[in-house]
Amino acid sequence: MIVMEKWPVLGRHERAAEWLRIWTDLGRAAEWLRIWTDLGRAPRTIDAYARGLAEFLESCERHDVDPLAATRAQVAVFVRELTTRPSRRGVNVVALDSGAGLANATLQQRLVPVRLFYDFLIEEGLRESNPVGRGAYTPGRRFRAGQGSRPLVPRMVKLPWIPSDAEWLQLLAVFRDEPIRNRVMLALAYDAALRREELCSLRTDDLDPAHRTLRVRAETTKTRRERVVPYSAPTGLLLAEYLRHRAMLSRARGLLFLSESRRNHGEPLSLWTWSKVVRRIALTAGVPRFSTHTTRHLCLTDLARTGWEVHAIATFAGHRSTDSTLRYIHLSGRDLAAKLNSSMAQIHAWRVGTLAEANSPGTTEDSA
Repeated sequence: MIVMEKWPVLGRHERAAEWLRIWTDLGRAAEWLRIWTDLGRAPRTIDAYARGLAEFLESCERHDVDPLAATRAQVAVFVRELTTRPSRRGVNVVALDSGAGLANATLQQRLVPVRLFYDFLIEEGLRESNPVGRGAYTPGRRFRAGQGSRPLVPRMVKLPWIPSDAEWLQLLAVFRDEPIRNRVMLALAYDAALRREELCSLRTDDLDPAHRTLRVRAETTKTRRERVVPYSAPTGLLLAEYLRHRAMLSRARGLLFLSESRRNHGEPLSLWTWSKVVRRIALTAGVPRFSTHTTRHLCLTDLARTGWEVHAIATFAGHRSTDSTLRYIHLSGRDLAAKLNSSMAQIHAWRVGTLAEANSPGTTEDSA
């Protein structure tokens, strides 16, 4: 198994290996195949689970802890290591200029497979409780029924970062000198609020130039929900130019965006290649926080700013729940601006009224 080769520590722990085999070996029986296929566990999900569990088992080995008998305190030691170890990305991880630890979202990702592993041990009758725990805790209130105990790591919910208008112009200035493929990919990523995998997985038959729409297939989306989204006329012109260029690389139908490198000429463009392109452009433009997902954040925020309703934005974005969509409403400041304007209008009317009363003849005589 590839994950065993990548993370040898998993092979040294029988139960961990068994748990991972359940998630990856779909050939055990037709029922298992149907269940896990329906769940749609992607290879990258399995790899993320393997990484998180391997790092936990390595921590157990360092501290001479039996993973099957680990306590909440011993899992907390693992969390402490994650939050204090030097970061490969350097500064600006846990706190500004700290240069240590993992981001909160990454900590949560590392703990998910550990929690699932202990759920598996409970189901197998090897443990009575899960030391990782789960639950939603509100200060001053009890834990909600069925939600378990307070989570080991509080979940921080941050608003997405979007570039300022000046930063966006800096990025566009660099993109103007890019090949037509990169320019149309940026345009579609913004216009249709596409995730990286949705963009790179577009096929030639997903396009409908007559109606300027494209189909985002369910198997390429995070939520497994197919949707049809429009794109603008300027993007349509770029796309038509790219399709003429693509015909010189390959006339075969299939994935829309192709590599033009010597090594992979005419082959489908990979997710990692697109990430490298965006990273290079972001650094050149002096906007290092810009990523392949920023265009999606920016598009949805702009839709909120222009007055789109929450449900319409959720449908456009392919969100399963409007809870995700509300982040962009908050980020746009639309609701707060409306409330502020309404409040200021009332305050302004009150002040004008008091000024009028103060300057009326009757008030002046009384004051005299």
